[in-house]
Parts: sequence; structure tokens; C-alpha cells
Amino acid sequence: MSDSIKHECGIALIRLRKPISYYAEKYGTPMYGINKLFLLMQKQHNRGQDGAGVASIKINAGPGMEYISRFRSVKTRAIDSIFGKIGKEYQHLKQNNPEEAQDINWIWNNMPFLGDVYLGHLRYGTHGVNSVDNCHPMVRENNWRSRSLAVAGNFNMTNVDEQFQKLVELGQHPKHKTDTTTVLEKIGHFLDEENQALFGYYKHDHTNVEITSLIEENLDLQRVLKRACKDFDGGYAMAGLTGYGASFVVRDPNGIRPAYYYVDDEVVVIASEKPAIKTAFDIDYSQIKEITPGHALIVDKAGNPSMKEVVEPREKLSCSFERIYFSRGNDPEIYEERKNMGKLLCPQILEAIDYNLKDTVFSYIPNTAESSWLGMMKGIEQYLRKYRKQAILNQNLTEEELDEILQFKPRAEKLVIKDAKLRTFITDNDHRDDLVTHVYDTTYEVVKKGVDTVVVLDDSIVRGTTLEKSIIKMLDKLEPKKIIIVSCAPQIRYPDCYGIDMSRMKEFVAFRALLGLLSDRGLSNKIDDVYDKCMAAVGTPAFQQTNFVQELYDMFTHYELADKVAEIVKAPEVNAEVEVIYQTIEDLHLACPNHKGDWYFTGNYPTPGGTGVVNRAFMNFMENKVGRAY
Repeated sequence: MSDSIKHECGIALIRLRKPISYYAEKYGTPMYGINKLFLLMQKQHNRGQDGAGVASIKINAGPGMEYISRFRSVKTRAIDSIFGKIGKEYQHLKQNNPEEAQDINWIWNNMPFLGDVYLGHLRYGTHGVNSVDNCHPMVRENNWRSRSLAVAGNFNMTNVDEQFQKLVELGQHPKHKTDTTTVLEKIGHFLDEENQALFGYYKHDHTNVEITSLIEENLDLQRVLKRACKDFDGGYAMAGLTGYGASFVVRDPNGIRPAYYYVDDEVVVIASEKPAIKTAFDIDYSQIKEITPGHALIVDKAGNPSMKEVVEPREKLSCSFERIYFSRGNDPEIYEERKNMGKLLCPQILEAIDYNLKDTVFSYIPNTAESSWLGMMKGIEQYLRKYRKQAILNQNLTEEELDEILQFKPRAEKLVIKDAKLRTFITDNDHRDDLVTHVYDTTYEVVKKGVDTVVVLDDSIVRGTTLEKSIIKMLDKLEPKKIIIVSCAPQIRYPDCYGIDMSRMKEFVAFRALLGLLSDRGLSNKIDDVYDKCMAAVGTPAFQQTNFVQELYDMFTHYELADKVAEIVKAPEVNAEVEVIYQTIEDLHLACPNHKGDWYFTGNYPTPGGTGVVNRAFMNFMENKVGRAY
């Protein structure tokens, strides 16, 4: 994606199902679980570079022993920083106690982070200050292990205000009005209630010490999560560790946020992406399963996993952006889907170049678009194969003409190269823009000046700023006849509120194109009409039932908006003709049949809160407010 946006977080959970001595004997180190957690997080580092955090639980730790540990970091290489610290503690422990360190159980008792259950989190901050305090896991500690809780997740809630008020009505005094705080405190509240109910049930026939064990053996986490999650509105994959060792990952009822798991007799593993599990544990993809939407994978204190319904599942609308861009492309399903995206764009591309392959150069930006580019080139080759066949069947060709047809190949070049980040110390905006132009560089002397059309494939076009300020200007210096920018994603028209940092309407180039078309055709009054409808609906059910902004987009075709985007991203000094091609919604669904979450393209949100967010975001635009709409 040439326009940088912040997006999904990542989670990793490991439950060791054997004593620590088992892993030390079989794998040569008591650090087996920690090493695997490091791998899981490294293989998902694409999901969060603003910070990282880890937590662990020692099951059956004795009184006076630290049973819950947590490390967090916002350093540039946060994962390395955290695990470097853990590794140093282990080395110091062995060096300072060489005799005792021969006993694995002694190491387990004396090294704080070494445990039985591990939770890791990678953070992409969608808002707020990037401080350690904002890094997951968040911890709610108590002297009763069964009341202690650590939570980390990939989620955004659209109804934070409502959830905050419910906590107040429960008698709590939350310190912050954030979705992370409300999630932690809501689950924590019902965990407390479950503890209290069990204590009341057992108190007449057992001592307090006996009751502690009975609670840990009988606590119903499914019931806790059902009560806590019943009115959450958002996309979420939330992972939690209890102080006594039970753990869970719960997924939203539409399956918006991803979560996968693997189980064998040694471990239970959960992560946001399949390839991380595949690589860390060297297993077949067929062994990795998906957590069912609306369900929680709960692992009890004994290490037994079970899938339990928490919220009634709804239509599965997994985030399609995971497939287009966010998730790593070495997942075989995603790899094929991305190639299909590129292939399905070929009819539009061929029409745009007037089927003139001889004078067309195909390229891509950024590197994550390479898989889609391969699919696009495969589609071009398929067209060319049909063309060759038809030419041979229908014409009397000379040997020279036949050789030319058979030997011709589409022209594929690496035209766009991203240099290392340029730090701009000049405060003058005009000069800063000039430097931004050079963030990307190009391969020279491969384009026929004034003759060739350059086709550049991108993952998606969000703001259009990089195209306007850098890429198109740079490509224009090659002096092509025409520049065609192709987006694997459809037009991003609406804000996202389930995990991606795309919440302000005016930042979307498609929305700016909409405003431009309304102005060009003397229809700007329609904007005020929609604003009035939003205002009239505030406080009524209609505000969360009807996306009023859709009626503005419905006034224009997909292609009219694309043409207007091309006008916007073509700077006045660019000489080449510029065209922008977008993936259609229909073809996106063909490419990704099991991931049809498309609200940022269509405005069809899977939850009422999402519809409310788009209306609020539009109102914020009209009122010149810069804050998020949720």
C-alpha cells in the first residue's frame, strides 16, 4: 500500500500442556515456550510496530511466589527488546546460581517470566499517545488468582461510551474511557461475580483454602464471557489469561478480526495469522483451524481446550483488507487470492491500453503488491495465448510474422523502488513536498518516451497523497504517453471502525472525488441535505440503521468516481495522461469468497455501531471536527 495507514494488531497465545521438565528434556531448554512465543510474534511483526507486550502465568505457584509476569516496550525493535530482557534474566540466573540451575524445577520457581501460559501482543496504535501504558496485555491483579486477569486483543469497539456507562452503573469507577479499559473491566467484573457466586456456594462446607481450589476447578469462563460480550459492538479477537491458568480467545460474531489455533498433546497455540503458527511449530496448514465467529476457544486450568459459543454468530464478514494487504502473503490461501485479484483486473486494464501490449510496461508498488502483479501478468498471458491462437487460425502468416507472434512477451519491469525513509528537517511546505517526491525512485531508460503506457499496480488507494506528491510525478519523468494506476482494492469510500486507522472522511481520495463531482455538477446542496438527515436522526434508531452517506455515492458510477480520482492525483505539472482503475466489489468477492467484509467500500456495516460511525464521521467532516467518530 503506497499510502501508509496503521491497522490491525496481532495476538499470540501458547499453553504448554506438559510440565516444564518435559520441554527441557525433549528440546534441551526450559525456555521452549518463550522461544516459541518469540517466533510467533516475529512472524507477525507486520501487524504492529508501535509497541509489543508479553505476559505469563505460573500455574499452581505457591503463596509468596510471583505467578503473573508482564513486560512491555515501545522501543523501535520492541520484540527484540522484550525477549532480550527475558533472555538476560535467564542467563544471569544460571550464571549466579550454577548448581541450583541444574534443577529445572528450581529455575521454574525462581525465574519470574518462565511459566505455563504465555500471551503476546503487537500494537498498532489507532489513536492516543504511543506509550508503554497503552501497550497490551492489560492486567487486572488480585490476591485471588482466579480474579486476576490479563487481556490483549486485536479490536476496536464502536460503543465505548455505552460500555463505559454500564461500568459506572455496575458501581465501578473506570480510570479511562477507552475500549481497552472497558473490555478489561467488563470481563473482570463478571469474573469477580462468578468467583463470588462460587465462594457463596462452597463456603458452608469448605475452608477458604479449599474454596480457592474449588473455584479454580469449577469457574465457568464461558458464562463470564457470555455476560461480558453480549453487548459489545465492534470487531474483536480478544485473548485473556486468568491468574489461575485458564485462558481464552474470543472472536466477534461476524468473524471480522482473524484468529487461528493449533492443538497437539504438547501445546495449544492461537495467533492472528496461520503462517506464524505454521512456521513456529513446523506443521501442515491442514492442522491449523479457525476460531468460530461468536465463539471462544477456552483452555481450562488442566490445559484442555474447548470451543464454546459466547455470542450468537451472525453472517460471516471477515475483513477483506486482511486478504488484500494486512496479512502476510505466504499464507497459501491469501497468496492465491491476491493473484486472483490481479487476474480479475485484466479486462479493465486491457481496455484502458486499447489492447496494445507492445507499447505497455507493467509494474507494481509496493512489494506487497507483487503477488497480485503476478496474477495480473498471468491474466495478460492468458489473453495473449488466445490472441496467438486466433491469429494463427485466422491468418496466412509468414514465418517471420509467426515468429514475432510466438516470441512476443508482455513487458514487465521493476519501475518503482522505495528508498529508505527520508527525514525532512525543512519546515517550508513547498520544499518538503519536493523531498517527499524522492521517497520513491525509478528504473530509467526502459520506457519509450511519448509512446509507452505505464501500468502500475497498487494494493489500494486510500488518501492518494503518495500518488499525487511522489509516484505519478516520478513516473512522468520517464515521459510515458499514459500512466495507469491500478488498485487491487475497490474505492475506499467509508471509515473503518473495527481495527484500521481509517476514520476521517476527508482523508479518503474517493470522498474528495465525490465532493468534486457534486461541485462540478452543481449538486453541492445535496451534502447539506445528507447532513440535515444525519442531524435529524441523532438519538434515534435510524442513526444506527441507515447509512445516509450512501445516497451521495449512489448519484455517480464507479467509473465516474475513478476518473475524478485520476484528476485529483494528477499534479498540474504532469504531462502524461493519467487513469485510475479500481477493483470492482463483485470481482473482490470472487477473489476472496470467504472474506466478504467490505464496509469501507460499500458502506454496508455488519454492526449498528458501524453505521452510526459513518454518519458521525460525515457530521464531523461537515462541522470541521478532526477527532475520531467513535
